[in-house]
Amino acid sequence: MTAANSTQVLAATRQWLKPAIHVLLRCGVTWKEFAELAKTTYVEVATERFGKRGRATNVSRTAVLTGLARREVRKQREQLEHAPEPLPGYVTKACLVLTAWHLHPEFLDKNGKPLLLPLEGEDATFESLMRRCGAGDVRPSTLLKELLDAGAVRKRADGRLEALQRNYIPHAVDEQLIRLWGTVLADIAATYAHNLMRDGRTPPRFERAAVNARVAASSLKEFRRFLEAEGQGFLERVDAWLTAHEVADSDTARERETLRLGAGLYHIQD
Repeated sequence: MTAANSTQVLAATRQWLKPAIHVLLRCGVTWKEFAELAKTTYVEVATERFGKRGRATNVSRTAVLTGLARREVRKQREQLEHAPEPLPGYVTKACLVLTAWHLHPEFLDKNGKPLLLPLEGEDATFESLMRRCGAGDVRPSTLLKELLDAGAVRKRADGRLEALQRNYIPHAVDEQLIRLWGTVLADIAATYAHNLMRDGRTPPRFERAAVNARVAASSLKEFRRFLEAEGQGFLERVDAWLTAHEVADSDTARERETLRLGAGLYHIQD
């Protein structure tokens, strides 16, 4: 195996950095803001992941790894100590609600289909559904408006709510989409980093792609329909498996042993 040199690594980095920079520019983030973030993150990763025997990397070694002066390393570490916690892996409350509506028995009819739900009241309601999946801190009317606008739910003439889709996709570059963007890119990068850096005793994480560079452009619409059907079906089976292995809120002993687990699927097109 031939080791990649820095020129090759930077060329590969440019590939994934270009679509990321596109989003940053659209959102008004300047190169100076990004450069400062990159500097801080270099120090953070070098400090946390390149130490010896489980300890944080010292200032001198961090300076060597990052190319920064020791004075700058100390400055960045001070900023990190007072920085807000990074955003955790993110799933929108709208997605959680739709998943619970399609999977949890109390919100399904005898045929396993999502029940028609009144907004509020006793037994199975939209409000109780929100509480069931941890979205009780949001006003029901606010979340319902998002789902209605996205076409994932409709309000029937009798006032009951009907689930039309299993998935929720916002239609604008809003706060939720930006957080999802960060989570997806972080998940893909973490999987590749694991596979690149693992030793022979550590199993790889699943990562595959099906790509063909000579597909007729006229087939694009057909491919979209195919991927929507096949991809959504696969992810629903993954979702059902994850839900079946979910730790109950009341199981405090096992709560300490949980981890975030899942799979992603995405459309590739140049």
